[in-house]
This record gives sequence, structure tokens and C-alpha cells, in this order.
Amino acid sequence: MEIQQVKEYFRQWGREGDVLEFPVSSATVELAAKALGTEPGRIAKTISLYGEEGECLLILAAGDRKIDNAKFKQTFHKKAKMLSAEDVEPMTGHAPGGVCPFANPPGCRVYLDESLKEYGTVYPACGSANSAIALSCGELAEYSRAEGWVDVCKGKEG
Repeated sequence: MEIQQVKEYFRQWGREGDVLEFPVSSATVELAAKALGTEPGRIAKTISLYGEEGECLLILAAGDRKIDNAKFKQTFHKKAKMLSAEDVEPMTGHAPGGVCPFANPPGCRVYLDESLKEYGTVYPACGSANSAIALSCGELAEYSRAEGWVDVCKGKEG
């Protein structure tokens, strides 16, 4: 159901037909990269965290990055705490594996991590565990209605 909501959301920009659906799961960075035939860093993973009372923070980051707790605390003045499994869908509007920054309920604040800027095109999920859309960072910022760019991730690993 959520993918239909996301497609409807993209209709305002005439982009509903650009939502990709796969015959395989894209619920993890690795699976999404494989389904798209791209490198993991280009997957714009959505990290779902608790924000202020009753709010959630969605941080979109390059798929090969992880939250740096010190940077997160410096930016948001609180410890990074992932949403519990039971809070993901009510707070983000999407089930785990398909969480994205589109068609979210009120109280969902979106931020984009600087790590995404390494790529010309990134692939965020679109509300299901087998979907994505190709967007430039500028399009992602516009369509997600992001509140801004942050630097809250560690550098590349490996």
C-alpha cells in the first residue's frame, strides 16, 4: 500500500512513473545495490531515529556510511536512538525495508547527510521493500522536503 502513496506523492512533480519496482527485495543496502546494479554508496538509505517528543528524524545517508554518534549529538543535541520495530511504521508511514522520506506523516523531519553529495544520482526507497527512484541530490532535497544538509556520518569504511 505504501508504494501507492509514494507514487501518488510523486504525481505532483510528474515523477510517479519513475518509481522502480523490482522482482526481488531491495530492503537492505546490499540487496538494493544488487537489484539496481550499482555500488552500495549510491543507495540513499533512510536511518529512522527518535527526534523530539513525538517526532522522528529521518537521516538519508550514502549506503556505505554509518551514523557517527558524536557528530549526531553535536548536531541534534541528543543521543542517536533508532526507532523500535513497533514505532517504525506509525512514525514514518512505511514498513521496515521500505522507509523513505516521501509521503510521511506529520512529525517526521528529514535531513540529508553530506555523504550523498559524492554521487550524481542516488536511489532512495519508495515505500516498499522492492522499490527505489533515481534522483539527483537536488531532487532528493526538494522531493523529501528536507530541512537541511547535515554531517552526521562516519567516513567510508574499509
